[in-house]
Amino acid sequence: MTLAIVLAAGSSAAGLTTAAGEPLADRLAVQLRQAGADDVRFAATLDEVTALVAGATAPVLVTGTDLVAHTAVLRHLATSPVGPTVALVLGDPPVPGRAAVREERGQVVDAGALDTLDGDATGVFGGALRVGVDDLPTLAAAARAAASGPGPAVDRLFAGLAALGTLIFAQRVRLLVARRVESADELTAAEAAVTAVNEDRAELRLSVKEKDDFFSTYFVSTWSPYLVRLAARLRLTPTGVTAISVLFALAAAVLFGVGGRPALVGGAVLLYLGFVLDCVDGQLARYTRNFSAWGGWLDTMADRAKEYLVYAGLGFGVSHAGLGNGWALAIAAMTLQTVRHMTDTWYGVLHDEAARRPRVTTGASGGIGDRLNAASTRVQADTGSLSYWLKRTVVFPIGERWALIALTVALFNPLVSLIAVLVWGVLAFAYTGALRTLRARWMWVPVLDTVDTTLHRDDGPLARWLPVVRPMGPLTLAVIAALGPAVLLVAALLTDTPDGLRWAVPVALLVLLVGGLGAGAAHNGPLDWLVPAALRAAEYLFAIAVGVVGGVPGWLIFGYVFVLTVHHYDLTARLEKRQAAPPLHAATLGWEGRSALLALTAIVGVAGSGLATLGAYLLVVFVVSVVLAWFVRPARSARASVTPVGAGGAAPH
Repeated sequence: MTLAIVLAAGSSAAGLTTAAGEPLADRLAVQLRQAGADDVRFAATLDEVTALVAGATAPVLVTGTDLVAHTAVLRHLATSPVGPTVALVLGDPPVPGRAAVREERGQVVDAGALDTLDGDATGVFGGALRVGVDDLPTLAAAARAAASGPGPAVDRLFAGLAALGTLIFAQRVRLLVARRVESADELTAAEAAVTAVNEDRAELRLSVKEKDDFFSTYFVSTWSPYLVRLAARLRLTPTGVTAISVLFALAAAVLFGVGGRPALVGGAVLLYLGFVLDCVDGQLARYTRNFSAWGGWLDTMADRAKEYLVYAGLGFGVSHAGLGNGWALAIAAMTLQTVRHMTDTWYGVLHDEAARRPRVTTGASGGIGDRLNAASTRVQADTGSLSYWLKRTVVFPIGERWALIALTVALFNPLVSLIAVLVWGVLAFAYTGALRTLRARWMWVPVLDTVDTTLHRDDGPLARWLPVVRPMGPLTLAVIAALGPAVLLVAALLTDTPDGLRWAVPVALLVLLVGGLGAGAAHNGPLDWLVPAALRAAEYLFAIAVGVVGGVPGWLIFGYVFVLTVHHYDLTARLEKRQAAPPLHAATLGWEGRSALLALTAIVGVAGSGLATLGAYLLVVFVVSVVLAWFVRPARSARASVTPVGAGGAAPH
């Protein structure tokens, strides 16, 4: 049951009456119920807040009595998927007595009186927040600490919560209206502003991301809201739209494999429509406020599966048409994109952690990293400028990748399409890698020290058993681990008799296992956020090299690496969605255990059977993990939370 608290202490708006003749606090209570609150309570003091949250078992909404806003603003706050604890942040100038806010990357990193902020204010507290269950004890502690003092109690409570180190995400208000008022005149003006905005129309526009990539902004989002409204009327769920988009991508991949100009053009059209639906599922979730951890995880996994199915279709099409080794190009594109995504994920974690610890991590100013950071901030702020769009496009985001594939395959053929994806992907990887490395050295944030290092390295028992070599550092060891498989793969590709290199497989395995020597070391170097990506590259290269040496068909190598990417995207999706480790993660054997098994099959001459068997095993483990994590365990938790009638509890209403 969601509890909402209207806190009146210290507010000059406590006695204000709306144009309809009802107290402003009463209207807020009605809006909070419409926003999803099951129980609304009024609190005159922060001591009452402490007592109210003591027994809460669900997120708690807290507002002051001076907020005038569309109901949608409160509904967005109550359903925000960005994090458990979210605060309303306005762009208004700071007002004495109210909490000013400094935010970075959507996180509130400081809050309080303007003269106490650690840096410049980026906004002001909007007088409402949602506090996650795990943060309720901290909320109670903040209420006790801020029980007395000047200014509205809700501001003191929010500032105290931030001061205790709570991770608070900021919810900005766009298109809709949210204002804090102190007088009857301000109330009248705020009500007029609310009335002047069509709430449903604004919500439909808000379903589109505020900042998206060039192709998505101008070739998708200009008309996708019409599909969002249609999908809502048809009662489609975001998960249903995701499933339809997968079918479009699969059909496009089949047409790319068939070949012929009509099929290629038809596939390009289906690919574009599939990408539109890929945008619509997220927009529909925002429009209907239908968010779930399962839906977010599924969307992430489906995006990658669709893209790699398209690579498979292109690869088959190249080989089928006799244009070259299409499977080799498809494997290269998938490997490159996955390693890129791993760096993207961990660089995002790096930035989030740097935002939470700015004074600890920024170091000396004036260096190249400082200048790059300032330049990037200026470009991002200049929305719509040529430099802004160039920066967003050069990194080769998903919209641009799908647009490039659709155009090149329709105008030329699958070979040109895969080569174009690889060339742009390599250039984008080099560009982002160089800039991020410089900025990361400047920030110096030990990211992997903040998470389960073993889980996200994907270490198995063998890596944990190996001794630790501390002087070299885990990143250096991971890079060395990738070099052995890379050399073996190049040698296998350059020779006419790759089977003769079977003797080199155990040598490459020994080099690969060097990466395990850093498993137990502290991952606190400025570039150690690159370790997971380096280990992914090492494992993929080794699997590909084993396949080439063993004469395994390209489609089978692609299939095995695809299963590996699914496993690794599962880990990163869980990291991004703040989910626990997969239930059967230990059964995946770790990157070094899987590689050792493949090496054994290559040595005895059954590399194809090894790839097929291990790939099938990992796929089964993944599917069972998904069922356990998202269906079996939640169902058991739901049953356990229901007290049977006659067992000391009451019958549910």
